[in-house]
Amino acid sequence: MRIFRHDTVAAAERGAVVAIGNFDGVHLGHQAVIGETGRIARAQNAPLAVLTFEPHPRRVFRPDDPPFRLTPFRAKAQAIEALGVDLLVSLHFDHAFAQLSAEDFIDQVLVRHLGVRHVAIGFDFTFGHGRRGTATLLQAEGRARGFAVTVVEPVTAAGGAVYSATRIREHLVAGRPREAAALLGRFWEIEGRVERGDQRGRGIGFPTANLALDDYLRPAAGVYAVRAAVETEGGVLWHDGVANLGRRPTFGGSDLRLEVHLFDFDADLYGRHLRVALIEHLRPEQKFAGIDALKAQIAADAAQARAILKTTRAF
Repeated sequence: MRIFRHDTVAAAERGAVVAIGNFDGVHLGHQAVIGETGRIARAQNAPLAVLTFEPHPRRVFRPDDPPFRLTPFRAKAQAIEALGVDLLVSLHFDHAFAQLSAEDFIDQVLVRHLGVRHVAIGFDFTFGHGRRGTATLLQAEGRARGFAVTVVEPVTAAGGAVYSATRIREHLVAGRPREAAALLGRFWEIEGRVERGDQRGRGIGFPTANLALDDYLRPAAGVYAVRAAVETEGGVLWHDGVANLGRRPTFGGSDLRLEVHLFDFDADLYGRHLRVALIEHLRPEQKFAGIDALKAQIAADAAQARAILKTTRAF
């Protein structure tokens, strides 16, 4: 997949069939939009493209909100690439861009710079200054400017709930990663570069790889059964483990950190990228009276996580 961080593509890549949206989480509803776009692209023998926006518009309009991203750009790009997309166009979103009218967005971005052949959007997608750009307006402008528009109707989960990034966030904040995974189509992951921590885990027999959460949503604090993907020259290898997400109250910690202990693993991970999938929330974070009590609880958590992961399959 080729990634463009601007709205101008090479002449050979004009005429794509383009899915437009923020796609935070790339959940099953988003996958339905991109999947329908792919079906159209294959039928027309055209490139399949996704057009998205960074940073997320919510970050621009509500900068004081706590972190909320399900998939920061790197994770979002990986999830989109896995769907067979040929081109990912990421437009820089700021207050100046937000002033662009819906008609100018269509004229400048879709027609002049991308030369779109066909556009697909979700049923609730809006765009342009004041969110004036609706599906109806886009369809009318498309007819006038020579490109087709498909509006993908809402896709519902079991029980009739519409797939929603908001609902996924609610599940994660409440410590329900399996329910979030049912809407995502995969277990939710936190990805980052392994940082040096206090190395207390190694001293008590449970070495950990430490990740900062950065722009990621803050899920429920506590202990999780996890699976972690370690990048190697030969690809990605998954390992079962147990992780603590929190501030380490037993040691008077203050910063929020994800500390991951991988079972039966002893390689140096400092500086390497790690993807950590949250499988099940085992318990809240707690403060212990001493190291011995902490070690005993970690051992119990590890045993519980092993048992859970032994019977858990990927989505």
